[in-house]
Amino acid sequence: MLGSYRIRPVASLLLAPLFTAFPATAQRPEALSYRVEWLRIHAGNARLSWSRAPSGGAPGWRASLDLESAGLVSTFYKVNNRYSSILDDQLCVTSSLLEARERGRQRETQVTFDRERGKAVYLERDLVKNSVADSHEIDVPACVHDVIGALGRLRTMRLETGQSTQIPVSDGKKSVLARVEAQERETVRTRTGSHKTIRYEAFLFDNVLYRRKGRLFVWLTDDDRKLPVQIRMRLSLPIGTVTLQLEKEEKT
Repeated sequence: MLGSYRIRPVASLLLAPLFTAFPATAQRPEALSYRVEWLRIHAGNARLSWSRAPSGGAPGWRASLDLESAGLVSTFYKVNNRYSSILDDQLCVTSSLLEARERGRQRETQVTFDRERGKAVYLERDLVKNSVADSHEIDVPACVHDVIGALGRLRTMRLETGQSTQIPVSDGKKSVLARVEAQERETVRTRTGSHKTIRYEAFLFDNVLYRRKGRLFVWLTDDDRKLPVQIRMRLSLPIGTVTLQLEKEEKT
């Protein structure tokens, strides 16, 4: 039987890499629904949306992710999380908010990116205890991306297989220059059909942005849209492989 020791890391690690799936090249409102599988079972559902929103008085983007556990995972460790961020027209992040409800744990984490001072201001609150769990500042570049904006930026690029790029990324705890490689052309089949894709690897684990050992792959369609149709995390035990596959695309 799966205990909370194994379920809890899955719930929390599902969250951050999911942010890579937001559309950024479509330049129009869009919503994508994914089925999350872990150990070949249905572990959760994710819905990502992208819409126009003001950012610091200038046009920008609002991205949001709703993540809910399902099936056996939900039985042992129920998750209902929401992440949202505001990006400017260059996909540089200006603020982010994570509302995490996992079992009896409720946290709210807000990060404000101050471009003029070159700082990210991080504030995490424990809503159950009504207390501050963490508060600090770190140095960041003038234009830095959260993981949504970073992979959105990737969708605007024309990387051929064998090429790589580096993108400044911060989660408010750490600021890094993350490498992304375009690796192979592959055909991926999901419930939305058969897709010709390019597989990318984003080097965010192994003490880059996240401490945990692992690898993160994203499959983007090999066309102008670069639609993220599959995401896979290969993590060390006891978690293993987590896969997200596109189930539905909506125009909002």
